[in-house]
Amino acid sequence: MPADVGSAAGTPAQVRWYFDFISPFAYLAFEALPRALAAVVPAPQIDYRPVLFAGLLDHWGHKGPAEIGPKRRFTYEHVAWLAARHGIPMQVPRHHPFNPLPLLRAAIAAGGSRTAIERLFRFVWQEGRLPDEPGFAAVLGDLGISAAALEAPAVKQALRDNGALAIAEGVFGVPTAVAATPRGSRLVWGFDALPMLADWLNGAPLFDSDALRRAATLPTGVKRPGA
Repeated sequence: MPADVGSAAGTPAQVRWYFDFISPFAYLAFEALPRALAAVVPAPQIDYRPVLFAGLLDHWGHKGPAEIGPKRRFTYEHVAWLAARHGIPMQVPRHHPFNPLPLLRAAIAAGGSRTAIERLFRFVWQEGRLPDEPGFAAVLGDLGISAAALEAPAVKQALRDNGALAIAEGVFGVPTAVAATPRGSRLVWGFDALPMLADWLNGAPLFDSDALRRAATLPTGVKRPGA
Protein backbone atom coordinates (compact mmCIF):
# COMPACT_ATOMS: atom_id res chain seq x y z
CA MET A 1 0.00 0.00 0.00
CA PRO A 2 1.45 3.43 -0.89
CA ALA A 3 2.88 5.37 2.04
CA ASP A 4 0.92 8.54 1.32
CA VAL A 5 -2.61 7.19 1.71
CA GLY A 6 -4.75 7.99 4.72
CA SER A 7 -4.84 4.44 6.03
CA ALA A 8 -1.05 4.16 6.02
CA ALA A 9 -0.65 7.50 7.76
CA GLY A 10 -3.26 6.61 10.36
CA THR A 11 -5.51 9.51 9.32
CA PRO A 12 -9.07 8.52 8.41
CA ALA A 13 -10.12 9.49 4.91
CA GLN A 14 -12.98 11.96 4.57
CA VAL A 15 -15.97 10.87 2.48
CA ARG A 16 -18.93 13.04 1.60
CA TRP A 17 -21.70 10.64 0.60
CA TYR A 18 -24.46 12.28 -1.43
CA PHE A 19 -27.83 10.55 -1.63
CA ASP A 20 -31.56 10.99 -2.20
CA PHE A 21 -34.16 8.69 -0.69
CA ILE A 22 -35.90 8.58 -4.06
CA SER A 23 -33.11 6.38 -5.44
CA PRO A 24 -33.32 2.62 -4.86
CA PHE A 25 -29.64 2.42 -5.81
CA ALA A 26 -28.85 4.86 -2.99
CA TYR A 27 -30.78 2.62 -0.60
CA LEU A 28 -28.88 -0.47 -1.72
CA ALA A 29 -25.56 1.36 -1.44
CA PHE A 30 -26.42 2.70 2.01
CA GLU A 31 -27.16 -0.81 3.26
CA ALA A 32 -24.01 -2.23 1.66
CA LEU A 33 -21.63 0.60 2.59
CA PRO A 34 -20.42 -0.71 5.98
CA ARG A 35 -19.55 -4.11 4.55
CA ALA A 36 -18.01 -2.61 1.41
CA LEU A 37 -15.66 -0.42 3.46
CA ALA A 38 -14.96 -2.90 6.26
CA ALA A 39 -11.41 -3.54 5.02
CA VAL A 40 -10.50 0.15 4.89
CA VAL A 41 -8.22 0.92 7.85
CA PRO A 42 -8.63 3.26 9.58
CA ALA A 43 -12.34 3.45 8.86
CA PRO A 44 -13.19 6.53 6.80
CA GLN A 45 -15.24 9.35 8.27
CA ILE A 46 -18.48 9.52 6.31
CA ASP A 47 -20.44 12.75 6.07
CA TYR A 48 -23.93 11.84 4.84
CA ARG A 49 -25.30 14.60 2.60
CA PRO A 50 -28.95 14.53 1.48
CA VAL A 51 -29.46 16.17 -1.92
CA LEU A 52 -32.39 16.60 -4.27
CA PHE A 53 -31.69 14.30 -7.22
CA ALA A 54 -34.08 16.30 -9.41
CA GLY A 55 -31.90 19.36 -8.85
CA LEU A 56 -28.86 17.49 -10.15
CA LEU A 57 -30.82 16.34 -13.20
CA ASP A 58 -31.94 19.90 -13.91
CA HIS A 59 -28.43 21.27 -13.54
CA TRP A 60 -26.75 18.74 -15.82
CA GLY A 61 -29.65 18.59 -18.29
CA HIS A 62 -30.40 14.88 -18.28
CA LYS A 63 -33.29 12.58 -17.43
CA GLY A 64 -33.70 10.24 -14.51
CA PRO A 65 -33.94 6.50 -15.22
CA ALA A 66 -37.67 6.52 -14.36
CA GLU A 67 -38.31 9.11 -17.09
CA ILE A 68 -37.34 6.80 -19.97
CA GLY A 69 -39.93 4.08 -20.54
CA PRO A 70 -37.81 0.99 -21.28
CA LYS A 71 -35.13 2.08 -18.81
CA ARG A 72 -37.79 2.58 -16.13
CA ARG A 73 -38.93 -1.04 -16.31
CA PHE A 74 -35.37 -2.37 -16.43
CA THR A 75 -34.35 -0.19 -13.46
CA TYR A 76 -37.06 -1.56 -11.19
CA GLU A 77 -36.35 -5.13 -12.26
CA HIS A 78 -32.63 -4.54 -11.85
CA VAL A 79 -32.87 -3.20 -8.30
CA ALA A 80 -35.14 -6.10 -7.32
CA TRP A 81 -32.53 -8.50 -8.70
CA LEU A 82 -29.69 -6.64 -6.98
CA ALA A 83 -31.49 -6.67 -3.64
CA ALA A 84 -32.07 -10.42 -3.87
CA ARG A 85 -28.52 -11.11 -5.04
CA HIS A 86 -26.97 -9.11 -2.21
CA GLY A 87 -29.39 -10.25 0.47
CA ILE A 88 -30.79 -6.76 1.10
CA PRO A 89 -34.48 -6.64 2.07
CA MET A 90 -36.53 -4.52 -0.33
CA GLN A 91 -40.19 -3.68 -0.75
CA VAL A 92 -41.00 -1.00 -3.30
CA PRO A 93 -43.46 1.78 -2.37
CA ARG A 94 -46.86 2.10 -4.00
CA HIS A 95 -45.53 4.36 -6.76
CA HIS A 96 -42.29 5.88 -8.01
CA PRO A 97 -41.04 8.57 -8.47
CA PHE A 98 -42.39 10.36 -5.41
CA ASN A 99 -41.70 13.63 -3.62
CA PRO A 100 -38.60 13.03 -1.46
CA LEU A 101 -38.41 16.49 0.11
CA PRO A 102 -39.98 15.53 3.48
CA LEU A 103 -37.49 12.67 3.81
CA LEU A 104 -34.50 14.80 2.85
CA ARG A 105 -35.48 17.55 5.24
CA ALA A 106 -36.16 15.02 8.00
CA ALA A 107 -32.64 13.64 7.62
CA ILE A 108 -31.21 17.13 8.04
CA ALA A 109 -33.52 18.07 10.93
CA ALA A 110 -32.53 14.84 12.71
CA GLY A 111 -28.86 15.75 12.52
CA GLY A 112 -27.79 13.66 9.52
CA SER A 113 -26.78 10.62 11.57
CA ARG A 114 -26.55 7.20 9.96
CA THR A 115 -29.19 5.95 12.41
CA ALA A 116 -31.69 8.59 11.30
CA ILE A 117 -30.95 8.06 7.62
CA GLU A 118 -31.32 4.30 8.04
CA ARG A 119 -34.76 4.75 9.60
CA LEU A 120 -35.88 6.91 6.70
CA PHE A 121 -34.43 4.69 3.96
CA ARG A 122 -36.01 1.60 5.47
CA PHE A 123 -39.38 3.32 5.84
CA VAL A 124 -39.47 3.67 2.06
CA TRP A 125 -37.51 0.70 0.74
CA GLN A 126 -38.14 -2.00 3.35
CA GLU A 127 -41.60 -1.05 4.58
CA GLY A 128 -42.68 0.22 1.16
CA ARG A 129 -44.20 3.43 2.51
CA LEU A 130 -44.07 7.09 1.53
CA PRO A 131 -43.98 10.38 3.44
CA ASP A 132 -47.56 11.26 2.43
CA GLU A 133 -48.83 8.25 4.42
CA PRO A 134 -49.88 8.39 8.09
CA GLY A 135 -46.96 6.23 9.20
CA PHE A 136 -44.49 9.02 8.44
CA ALA A 137 -45.57 10.91 11.54
CA ALA A 138 -44.45 7.96 13.65
CA VAL A 139 -41.06 8.00 11.92
CA LEU A 140 -40.64 11.67 12.76
CA GLY A 141 -41.55 10.85 16.35
CA ASP A 142 -38.93 8.09 16.39
CA LEU A 143 -36.37 10.64 15.22
CA GLY A 144 -37.43 13.18 17.84
CA ILE A 145 -38.50 15.86 15.37
CA SER A 146 -41.81 17.51 14.54
CA ALA A 147 -43.49 18.01 11.19
CA ALA A 148 -42.93 21.74 11.68
CA ALA A 149 -39.16 21.13 11.75
CA LEU A 150 -39.31 20.14 8.08
CA GLU A 151 -40.39 23.67 7.20
CA ALA A 152 -37.65 25.41 9.16
CA PRO A 153 -35.74 27.89 6.96
CA ALA A 154 -32.41 26.57 8.24
CA VAL A 155 -33.32 23.01 7.20
CA LYS A 156 -34.42 24.10 3.74
CA GLN A 157 -31.26 26.16 3.31
CA ALA A 158 -29.05 23.27 4.41
CA LEU A 159 -30.60 21.10 1.69
CA ARG A 160 -29.99 23.80 -0.92
CA ASP A 161 -26.41 24.19 0.31
CA ASN A 162 -25.84 20.44 -0.03
CA GLY A 163 -27.07 20.60 -3.61
CA ALA A 164 -24.82 23.55 -4.44
CA LEU A 165 -21.79 21.80 -2.93
CA ALA A 166 -22.60 18.59 -4.78
CA ILE A 167 -22.74 20.42 -8.11
CA ALA A 168 -19.51 22.28 -7.32
CA GLU A 169 -17.86 18.90 -6.70
CA GLY A 170 -19.11 17.52 -10.01
CA VAL A 171 -21.79 15.23 -8.56
CA PHE A 172 -24.22 14.25 -11.32
CA GLY A 173 -26.18 11.42 -9.73
CA VAL A 174 -26.89 9.49 -6.55
CA PRO A 175 -25.41 7.82 -4.68
CA THR A 176 -22.05 9.53 -5.05
CA ALA A 177 -19.06 9.49 -2.72
CA VAL A 178 -16.50 12.28 -2.85
CA ALA A 179 -13.55 10.70 -1.08
CA ALA A 180 -10.56 12.77 0.02
CA THR A 181 -7.24 11.16 0.94
CA PRO A 182 -3.69 12.60 1.05
CA ARG A 183 -3.24 11.53 -2.59
CA GLY A 184 -6.23 13.65 -3.67
CA SER A 185 -10.00 13.60 -4.00
CA ARG A 186 -12.06 11.28 -6.18
CA LEU A 187 -15.73 11.09 -7.12
CA VAL A 188 -17.19 7.57 -7.13
CA TRP A 189 -20.77 7.12 -8.33
CA GLY A 190 -23.17 4.23 -7.92
CA PHE A 191 -23.93 1.12 -5.93
CA ASP A 192 -21.84 -1.12 -8.16
CA ALA A 193 -18.81 1.17 -7.72
CA LEU A 194 -18.50 0.57 -3.95
CA PRO A 195 -15.49 -1.75 -4.50
CA MET A 196 -13.87 1.05 -6.51
CA LEU A 197 -14.41 3.40 -3.56
CA ALA A 198 -12.80 0.91 -1.19
CA ASP A 199 -9.82 0.48 -3.55
CA TRP A 200 -9.33 4.24 -3.77
CA LEU A 201 -9.42 4.59 0.01
CA ASN A 202 -6.94 1.73 0.36
CA GLY A 203 -4.49 3.30 -2.07
CA ALA A 204 -4.78 0.77 -4.90
CA PRO A 205 -1.90 1.33 -7.40
CA LEU A 206 -4.29 1.27 -10.37
CA PHE A 207 -5.30 4.86 -9.63
CA ASP A 208 -1.75 5.98 -10.42
CA SER A 209 -1.59 3.96 -13.62
CA ASP A 210 -1.39 5.07 -17.23
CA ALA A 211 -4.65 3.22 -17.92
CA LEU A 212 -6.64 5.46 -15.58
CA ARG A 213 -4.82 8.59 -16.71
CA ARG A 214 -5.75 7.79 -20.31
CA ALA A 215 -9.34 7.11 -19.30
CA ALA A 216 -9.55 10.44 -17.47
CA THR A 217 -8.20 12.43 -20.44
CA LEU A 218 -9.85 10.62 -23.36
CA PRO A 219 -10.67 13.24 -26.03
CA THR A 220 -14.22 13.78 -27.25
CA GLY A 221 -14.91 12.45 -30.72
CA VAL A 222 -18.20 13.14 -32.46
CA LYS A 223 -21.12 14.85 -30.74
CA ARG A 224 -24.82 14.42 -31.26
CA PRO A 225 -26.47 17.49 -32.84
CA GLY A 226 -27.62 19.81 -30.05
CA ALA A 227 -25.63 18.01 -27.38
